[in-house]
Amino acid sequence: MILTDRRGALKRLAIDLLLLTALGLVMGVLSPFGTAQLSAKESFVYWLLSIVGGGLIGVAVDELLGQRIEGFGRRLLAVTTVMTPGVVIWVRLVEMMFGQEGFWLPLVLWFRVWVISGLVMTVRILVWRRPPTPAPTVETRVVVAPPLPEAEAVFRQRLSAKRRAARLIAIEAHDHYLRVHTDAGVELLTLRFSDALAELSGAHGFQTHRSWWVAGEAIEAAQWRRGAGELRLAGNLVAPVSRRHAPILRAAGWL
Repeated sequence: MILTDRRGALKRLAIDLLLLTALGLVMGVLSPFGTAQLSAKESFVYWLLSIVGGGLIGVAVDELLGQRIEGFGRRLLAVTTVMTPGVVIWVRLVEMMFGQEGFWLPLVLWFRVWVISGLVMTVRILVWRRPPTPAPTVETRVVVAPPLPEAEAVFRQRLSAKRRAARLIAIEAHDHYLRVHTDAGVELLTLRFSDALAELSGAHGFQTHRSWWVAGEAIEAAQWRRGAGELRLAGNLVAPVSRRHAPILRAAGWL
C-alpha cells in the first residue's frame, strides 16, 4: 500500500514537472516583463527556472494547504498568497544569476510574482480537478430504504436510552463533540466526527459537508445554488452541502 502511494505521488510530481516546464517554455516564447531584451536562450532559461522552481513551491503549498480549502476561488487565492513570498525570493535569486545586483525586493516584483503564480496555480488546480459526477434524472433517483438495525448498532449504543431507538436524522460536528439529531430530540456526544463516520459506514446516509452526515431516509428536499447547496431534512432541519461532497448526492439524484 505504501509503495503504491509512493508511486502515485511520484507520478503526480512528474506530471506537475511536465506541466510547469510547458508553462515555462510558453513564458520563454512570450518573454514578458522586460525579458525580451534577453537572448532567446537566456529568456528560456530564465523562465524555466522561475516557473519550475516557483511552481514547485506552489505545488508544495497546494498539497499541504489547498486540499483542505473548499471552493476553487478561495483555494486559488489562499495558495497564491501563501506561496508568493517564497517565489519572490526564488525569482530574485534567478535574476541575480542574470546579472542584477543587490538582494532587493521591489513592490512591482511582488505583484508580478503574485499574478504569475495565480495563473500557474489556476492551470495546475484545473488539471487536477476531478470532473463532477453527472446527475441522473429524477426517474433514476436512488431509493433509500430504512437502515438495517445492525448498521447503526455500534453508534446507537453511545446514545441515551431515550434516543437509542429513535429515528436518526443527522450528525453535526462541533469542535470536539457531536450534535446528534433524532426524532426524539438532540443529544451531544464527545466523539470525533471521523469515528462516527466509521461506525456509520454501513448505514444509508451521506456526508454532505466536512462537519455533517445525514441519514438518507431523512432527506425531504434538496437545492443547489452558486456552488453550494442544502438539504431539507425531517424535523425542519437544514444541512449544508459543500462542493466537495456534492457529487455523491448528485449520483443519488438529489442535486
